[in-house]
Amino acid sequence: MPDSAPNAELLRSLGRLVRGLSILFWGLPVALVVCILTAMMGMLRPFNILPPLATTAWLVIGLWHLGHFQKQERIWILALERAKMLAVVNAGLSPFLFWWNQRPSEQWFLVMVAVMAVTGLLFMMSLNLVLYRLTAMLPDEALREETRQFTALNRLLLLGILLLGIVLLVLMHHPIALMTPFDFLMTLASGGLWIWLLVFLFLLPLAMTMALLWKIKEVILDSVFGAGR
Repeated sequence: MPDSAPNAELLRSLGRLVRGLSILFWGLPVALVVCILTAMMGMLRPFNILPPLATTAWLVIGLWHLGHFQKQERIWILALERAKMLAVVNAGLSPFLFWWNQRPSEQWFLVMVAVMAVTGLLFMMSLNLVLYRLTAMLPDEALREETRQFTALNRLLLLGILLLGIVLLVLMHHPIALMTPFDFLMTLASGGLWIWLLVFLFLLPLAMTMALLWKIKEVILDSVFGAGR
């Protein structure tokens, strides 16, 4: 009996861990699509602020499920709390996507959307760190090494997207004469194509993050629960 209680508790925490990973796997692409549709196309206008708010809050729920695993590991919990904080900020800022779509000339709404874009990239960086810390506690050495490599690459890509976005945003509001190699950036900034460029670049780290989420979930299911999927 003394051994069965800890084992039961571990299985419950692993179950919530798998559930959280699944929520994040499906929630990330859905949140991205819904936020873009709300801000750029207005296709979800009849639902007001509900779609972006619900999908970003769904990510918070996924991280909350992860928090039931290995609560005593300080480094893991610290990384998870940072990701939670950024996810909550994104959920709080998500209504501005709808309001900016309704009143695009309102500068305050534009500033809040830009802040959300930055915190969204920071959230993805934090989530990759969370996955790295998670695999450090799992017994699969190959998974740990693969996660370490891909999360490091993802964070570099996300940092590059963030810096490129800042440059394009500055060029859009403060156009200056640049050398020929930078003419393309000026065209993007002045034509409004820079948002779609950043979204396109974001798809690569998003896809790799989703692949890691799925693989970690499957490793846990196969090794612990014997799901054999």
